[in-house]
Amino acid sequence: MNNREKIKIFKTNIIGGKFKGRQIEIPDIGTTRSSKSILKESYFNTLQFDIMDKNFVEVFAGSGSVGLEALSRGASKCYFIEKNKIAFKVLTSNSKKLDSSKTTLIYGDSFEKLSVVLDMVKKDSVKTYFYFDPPFSIREGMDEIYNESIKLIESIDINICEMVTVEHMTNMDLPQEIGELVLKKKTKFGRSTLSYYIPKD
Repeated sequence: MNNREKIKIFKTNIIGGKFKGRQIEIPDIGTTRSSKSILKESYFNTLQFDIMDKNFVEVFAGSGSVGLEALSRGASKCYFIEKNKIAFKVLTSNSKKLDSSKTTLIYGDSFEKLSVVLDMVKKDSVKTYFYFDPPFSIREGMDEIYNESIKLIESIDINICEMVTVEHMTNMDLPQEIGELVLKKKTKFGRSTLSYYIPKD
């Protein structure tokens, strides 16, 4: 029996853009979950058409549901980092279903591999959106991952950064400023919240 037979696979649809209605898969594993549709829709309503022809990085990609939505809505290139083998296999399959020519998939730990992606993005010289959804919201006592994620965000060169968005537990307050980024707004969705950071003026 292979992993795909052992793990339950859910299906969800791309909700907007040129791939609207296309199905992608999400494995039912502890560290990977799909961002809620209402949260995802609100996020892309905030971005509107600004994302077109920009790069997009989904730092803790899972099955890639946010980054692939960005691809559908006109992002020029999308980068994904994922260390779970099962999730990465599903991410690879999902990418091929849409447009693998515009996706770069990195297998490994986001805390180690983001620097690789940042180097790639710098060479592109294209403004980039970053989406952070670390796999801590299902467990208590995981504050250290927030701290490590903040360090990752601080490492982003603001010259290539359009926006950094963090999906996190609502009961966790993130700083008003992270490095050269400042909190623009927060949107709550029950137990989950999106915090939007932009470069300082």
